[in-house]
Amino acid sequence: MVLDHVAVQSLLFFHTFARTDEFSDEYRILAVVIFLLMVIIYNMVGVYRHQNARNDYISSLLQAWGSLVLLLAIFGFVTKTSEDFSREVILTWSLTGFVSQVLIYFAYRRSLKNTGVERIPTLIVGAGDLGHHIATHINRNQWSSDRVVGVVDDDDHLADTWKDINVPHLGHIARINRIVKDKHVRRVYIAMPMTESASVKTLATGLVEANVDVIWAPDIFGVSLLNHAVKEVAGVPLISLSETPLVGGSALAKTLFDKSLAFLALAILSPFMVLFALLVKFTSKGPVLFKQKRHGWDGRELLIYKFRSMKVHEEKEGQVTQATRDDDRLTPIGAFIRRTSIDELPQLFNVLEGSMSLVGPRPHAIAHNNFYKGKIRAYMLRHRIKPGLTGLAQVNGYRGETDTIDKMQNRVNYDLAYINNWSIWLDIEIMLKTGFVLFSKTAY
Repeated sequence: MVLDHVAVQSLLFFHTFARTDEFSDEYRILAVVIFLLMVIIYNMVGVYRHQNARNDYISSLLQAWGSLVLLLAIFGFVTKTSEDFSREVILTWSLTGFVSQVLIYFAYRRSLKNTGVERIPTLIVGAGDLGHHIATHINRNQWSSDRVVGVVDDDDHLADTWKDINVPHLGHIARINRIVKDKHVRRVYIAMPMTESASVKTLATGLVEANVDVIWAPDIFGVSLLNHAVKEVAGVPLISLSETPLVGGSALAKTLFDKSLAFLALAILSPFMVLFALLVKFTSKGPVLFKQKRHGWDGRELLIYKFRSMKVHEEKEGQVTQATRDDDRLTPIGAFIRRTSIDELPQLFNVLEGSMSLVGPRPHAIAHNNFYKGKIRAYMLRHRIKPGLTGLAQVNGYRGETDTIDKMQNRVNYDLAYINNWSIWLDIEIMLKTGFVLFSKTAY
């Protein structure tokens, strides 16, 4: 912290003197303001939290430094004092100030390693997947201040799973205070399953007299996570286990992206759509458009539109038979428009009305959803985002009939991966890849 303050103030003096040949009263006042803002903002953001690993530190530093520079800019604008300062000085100081703090961090941590400063002896409570994950991350991360010296758990059978990371099983939880004393432990991570969360309070209370840091890491590995995050409300940490990524600015960005491209696509493709509408009409009896209710965003029903590719037929209530290769229900033009996905083009109107997106999990028939939701874990989580004309599953080979549970499971896995990693750039990538799979052998 001291090194950061010295670097920031020194760079301000250097850039100012190099540009103006003096360090005037305005810049002296600015230096004091910067010092006070750094103390307040860095503490709020937690830049100097002792457990910060490398990526956490750089992320928090970027947030704190960006906030500081932004506040200075706003203050200068509001007080109309920005003209008193050189824009060149402020810009170069802002850039070099951040870079210098990053370099100081790396140099400082490297010096600690070279001088052999001992890392904090740490104990893991809970030998499950989460505890193993935390221990692996800590011991393999040279920038972590912790060093896991062992794990305690009442299940002796889990001890063998820790041999691959050279972390010994030290005994049962009942002996934790003795183990903490013998191993000189200064920090304890509680990584117990959620089913044993009631024991956390007892365990934490029992460690009070040991004078160690106690950190609770709720084991949520067994829960189907979707876009999970940690938040805080009124000082209470909240763990979001399942949440749609389409909120606020993200939702607005995807909506604008979808509707603008859908409008452009309709303007370009409308002559071809009229042509295929006529072909559908004159090659078989029945309506041009096929309409079907499907589940959309948050499970709400929507009516999708497609060019009809099959002969008009009746099915039992609640039953929807998937199309198969060489399906005898296909019309003369139906096989072609299904294979090339031309039958999906009317769904551009669904995109314009806001019930669908260009990219997202493909909407399944309601009967299919009712069938698979009891057989595939987390199946309905795929509805936490708008359905799309194409998706991550489709460009990875899961396009067409899903005639086995495994195929549908893999499709759902891709759908959930898309939701967890959604971005506009991912949408663009999927749209570009879609063009290469339109004529794949799996489409019919």
